[in-house]
Amino acid sequence: MALTRAGASDTAARLFGGSPERVRALMRAAWPLAVGPELARRTEVLGIERGTLRVRVPDARWRTVLHGMQPDILRRMREIAGSLAPWRIGFVEGGMKDADPLPPPTRRGEPAGLPPEIVGRAAEIEDEEIRERFLGTATRSLARKRPSR
Repeated sequence: MALTRAGASDTAARLFGGSPERVRALMRAAWPLAVGPELARRTEVLGIERGTLRVRVPDARWRTVLHGMQPDILRRMREIAGSLAPWRIGFVEGGMKDADPLPPPTRRGEPAGLPPEIVGRAAEIEDEEIRERFLGTATRSLARKRPSR
């Protein structure tokens, strides 16, 4: 008999669903698997409350980029944590020692592509789908923030 998605959900709930501390431990373990080691290094799972996973990010730009990636991250969290996975993610800014801020957006007249710093950071993301999503979201985010002159 094949293990179904519902079976996986039940397993996670049986193993980790007994207390908030155990669910929080599952979320902390699942986060790097869902976002990859580089994004995990630059973020911190704070906890989960009423279906919302709270994650600390370095600044507003990181929050914007990760917010755009939220559907993919939540899908991966469901694959890992089953019925205990969060329904949404709330990003909290600040306090990240190991995180690099995103560089300032390019100005009009500069090359239309992403700054090399962002492309370099994206190259560190192992998961191709998350890397492409990160680059797309960063491109849209920086395009919105460019001053119109």
